[in-house]
Amino acid sequence: MDAYALLFASTLSAGTVLALAALGLLINEKAGVINLGAEGMMLCAALAGFAAVVHTGSTWLGFLAGMGAGALLAAIFGVLVIWLNTNQSATGLALSLFGAGFSAFAGLNYVQAKMPESPKFEIPFLTDIPVLGPALFRHHPLVYGAIIIAALLVYFLYRTRAGLVLRSVGESPESAHALGYNVRMIRLAAVMAGGALCGLAGAYVSTVYTPLWVEGMVAGRGWIALALTTFATWRPTRILLGAYLFGGVTMLQFHLQASGVHIASQLLSMLPYIATIIVLVLISRNPAWIRANMPASLGKPFYPGS
Repeated sequence: MDAYALLFASTLSAGTVLALAALGLLINEKAGVINLGAEGMMLCAALAGFAAVVHTGSTWLGFLAGMGAGALLAAIFGVLVIWLNTNQSATGLALSLFGAGFSAFAGLNYVQAKMPESPKFEIPFLTDIPVLGPALFRHHPLVYGAIIIAALLVYFLYRTRAGLVLRSVGESPESAHALGYNVRMIRLAAVMAGGALCGLAGAYVSTVYTPLWVEGMVAGRGWIALALTTFATWRPTRILLGAYLFGGVTMLQFHLQASGVHIASQLLSMLPYIATIIVLVLISRNPAWIRANMPASLGKPFYPGS
């Protein structure tokens, strides 16, 4: 039973990375912008967060540094695609490649660096509950924070005027512009907010999930987060559930290896990506359903006055 509690606990931790990044990408896409640079932003944020913790000893300052790095790179991306109307897909891919290369170069001095020992988090009394205690109540606060962020995003998007304006910019930017809203600035704000959440996910990877710095340590999670937004049909609650599903698949490979299952480790490592491809194939079988849920102007440039 302890093994299953450990698997569930590790699923929540692994899913938090995907949930934070995917929620950030959701904000982008609700505003009509698709950012394929999540992997690069997360890598740079992971390095920024790790470096901040090494020099300051504060994990929370590491989170702020990661969010700042993610927001900065997202702002550069936003200026290129929103004001200069560069191709969103090509610019996002360039950002991803830049982030991978820059983080590898800038992180050379941090490969052997060690973070201060982090305190252990647990909720008093609840951690003593058999099975449920280790599975649910011994996590870093950000694990619970991801759930709160998802709930706040649901409220923001569907219960506030600002959320309605954001969704209108993604559905029909021309109509929003005609009503007097600054479409470009709203999109830039959404892109930066999404970048900050991707940065938070990257910083979580390097400071909590695996507290060290290694080149390429995000390991494709940015791409899985991109797929997760489509899998969840652009709904925050479904993103949260999907993140834990993919997180469970990711951790299942380690659980199977520890259980002595005789399957090649390379095949087990492929499980999260195989699951991503299968889910996308199944969803793509009904393109009409995707179009009904996808923001109408997703990936399309906006030309004021057109």
